[in-house]
Amino acid sequence: MRFVFSILLLYCASQVSAQGISKPLDTNYLEDQFYVGITYNFVRNKPNDITQRNLSYGLQGGLVRDFPINRSRTRAFGLGLGYAVNSYYSNMKAEEINGVITYSPVGSNVDLKRSKIENHLIELPIEYRWRNSTLEEYKFWRIYTGVKLGYVFASRSKFVTESEKISFSNGDVRQFQYGLTFSFGWNTFNAHVYYALSSIFKDDITIDGEPIEMKPLRVGFIFYIL
Repeated sequence: MRFVFSILLLYCASQVSAQGISKPLDTNYLEDQFYVGITYNFVRNKPNDITQRNLSYGLQGGLVRDFPINRSRTRAFGLGLGYAVNSYYSNMKAEEINGVITYSPVGSNVDLKRSKIENHLIELPIEYRWRNSTLEEYKFWRIYTGVKLGYVFASRSKFVTESEKISFSNGDVRQFQYGLTFSFGWNTFNAHVYYALSSIFKDDITIDGEPIEMKPLRVGFIFYIL
C-alpha cells in the first residue's frame, strides 16, 4: 500500500510541475506508460465447503510501451512488463507432509485466524487502447482491453489458528496463468477487471477427490502515469 501511495504522490507532483513549465508540444507523444493498481480478488469455481474469508487483495505495477496506430494517437496497442502479488484467503487448509501437499476444508469448530495462498508473478499485459487525449489535454477518457499473461515465480501457503501455524512454499500452483483485462475511466482513477481463464492450481490437484478449479476475478482500480 505504501508503494501505491508513493507512486500517486509522485504523479501528482509531476502534474503540478508540468503545468507550470512551458515546453514545445510533442506530436509523437505516448500515453500511460506506467501503471499501478490495487484489486479485491474474488474466487470462482470454489470446491464444495470452501468459502472466501478475510480480505483477498492484489497489487500490481509495471511499464507498458505505447504503440499508437492512428495519426491522432487516440488508438494504440500496448505491450508491457510488470510485477504483481495476489493473496487468496479462504477456509481451505493446505498442509505438507513428507513432501506431499494435501488440502481440506476447515470446520466451523476450528478457531481459524487466516488461511491463504499468496502468489508473486511476472506479468505481460497486451492491450488494445482507446482514449480521447490530445496534445494539450492531460485529462481524458480511456478504455483499454486485452489479455494478461503471468508467470508465478513464488507461491506460499499459510495456515494460522490459535494452536497451529503452517507455512511453506507451494509447488501445486499453476506457474503459467492468463486472463482477460478491461480498464476504463477518466483521468487518474480507472476501474480495472481481470477475468482469469486459467485456474490457480494445477489440473491434478484435488480436495476430498474433487478437482480444485478455482479461478480469480480481480476487481479494483488502476492508476496510469505518463
